[in-house]
Amino acid sequence: MSLYVILIGAQGAGKGLQAKLIQEHYGIPQLSTGDLFRAMRTRSDGLARKVQDIMASGQLVDDATTNAIVEDRLSQADARMGAILDGYPRNNIQAAFLESRLAQKGAGVNAVLLLELDLFTAFKRAFGRVSAADGASFNYYYNARGVDFAWVQDDQGLFPPRLEAALAGGGEALRRRPDDASADAIIKRIDTYLQETQPLIDYFESKGIVRRIDADQSIDAVWADIRRALDSA
Repeated sequence: MSLYVILIGAQGAGKGLQAKLIQEHYGIPQLSTGDLFRAMRTRSDGLARKVQDIMASGQLVDDATTNAIVEDRLSQADARMGAILDGYPRNNIQAAFLESRLAQKGAGVNAVLLLELDLFTAFKRAFGRVSAADGASFNYYYNARGVDFAWVQDDQGLFPPRLEAALAGGGEALRRRPDDASADAIIKRIDTYLQETQPLIDYFESKGIVRRIDADQSIDAVWADIRRALDSA
């Protein structure tokens, strides 16, 4: 039996980590549209060249092209019996296309996992997170043990203070995602998430396949809820 899962959640909801757990447990690949777009830069076929031209022009990739990219990826051997879709579909047009293509294979979307998190917590999880080279993660607000955090003032006073972090005792400098360093950028991403996802949630709720998961729990508790939701889907 196939298993196609859509992951929806605000930044900081833990989608990336939970997607890895789903992938390992159920043996289906994670399909992130961001990764798919980046992969097109290394290809030379017609679809890839079209995407490269669109991105080079600074335009957004249109629905039809995005659908073609996802369809291309779903046709690969590792995704023929299921996939975790992250960042797709982004609207009802893409959702209808996905359902149509899966129906042609005798399959469908088994579950839409909505990782629910209040927006202030989502902001703090994104703005405060840093990571080490080995993948270990920390957060200014939630997991600061063993890390020296510092607010560094701009020399000319033109910009807000920036958050820097290093392992305690003069250890490794920790990294922040470039798009997490700006509070304004995070708020804009949250606004975009709300505008884009509510119509999708309504669309899939009408089909009875949305599973709401409380993302403000421990990683293990969230994973246990996801496993129960997928096993019953």
